[in-house]
Amino acid sequence: MLGLRVARKILWIMGAVVLLAGGEPVRAGNPQGLLTAGGKAPRAVITTKFGQMELVFFPELAPKHVESFLNLAKKGFYNGTLFHRVIPGFMIQGGDPNTKDPSQRHLYGMGGPGYTLPAEFNRIPHERGIVSMARAADPDSAGSQFFIMVGKAPSLDGQYTVFGEVVKGVEVADKIVNQPRDFRDNPLERIEMTVEVK
Repeated sequence: MLGLRVARKILWIMGAVVLLAGGEPVRAGNPQGLLTAGGKAPRAVITTKFGQMELVFFPELAPKHVESFLNLAKKGFYNGTLFHRVIPGFMIQGGDPNTKDPSQRHLYGMGGPGYTLPAEFNRIPHERGIVSMARAADPDSAGSQFFIMVGKAPSLDGQYTVFGEVVKGVEVADKIVNQPRDFRDNPLERIEMTVEVK
């Protein structure tokens, strides 16, 4: 019990030091997992026709997922991909390279980067603004597809890897999620993205 109290105090102090040093904690009460060696959490901006969303990542909580997303973004992998799945009250999903080709609509949701990532489940809850990685039935099958929460989904907690959070522009996700969609939850209009690492 004493050890847990000491560990919590150390984490609280680390969070205070981060604040004083100019870093930005991402989730209140969760000072671990926020900084890179450079002293700031890695960030990216997703630009769509509905506006921009700024993401900040959790490298200590999901290092392989953060590294993969940033590497793919730097290579331009996500540019021209769509938010291909939208479910009001739940989430928007994107990052499938198949979505670059309008003639491949029947394959949307099945593409990836050519490799998979091991699960890095953590205790961050799936709440509004959270960025998590999509996967198939196998917990170790995540690739490039990710989703941004617009509501809460406790059933996903500990089942999908949370690796970031929208810190600016979450209202853009609200606009995207409310677009007309087909029976597969694919938006009827193309909602392309570009991703720039900050």
